Amino acid sequence: MNIITTPKPWGSFTRFTHNEISTVKFLNVTAGEELSLQLHHKREEFWKVVSGHPKIVIGDEENIGNPGDEFTIPIETKHRIGAPTDDVVILEISLGDFDEEDIVRLEDKYNRVV
Repeated sequence: MNIITTPKPWGSFTRFTHNEISTVKFLNVTAGEELSLQLHHKREEFWKVVSGHPKIVIGDEENIGNPGDEFTIPIETKHRIGAPTDDVVILEISLGDFDEEDIVRLEDKYNRVV
């Protein structure tokens, strides 16, 4: 993903996608909850922390995010968002063939691993 910030007299804008097919979502994670540890075969994802302090797992790395932090998840890379201390909102932009069925759950506290 080629993220570009362009200064303007009134401030700036940040472009996340340009002439690409993308799916844009806000993920709202309730404090104490977490998404599955998962991967996708057909899409990469970009996350921007809007609010809260998520626990972010990408591959073998684990970080605590802050509002404004950005993360890129390549295709077929395991990843997870958790909300250990407060509610979390993440802007998610997916690039590639988006399909809600393209989720390989590796771990899941809600018993959704196949």
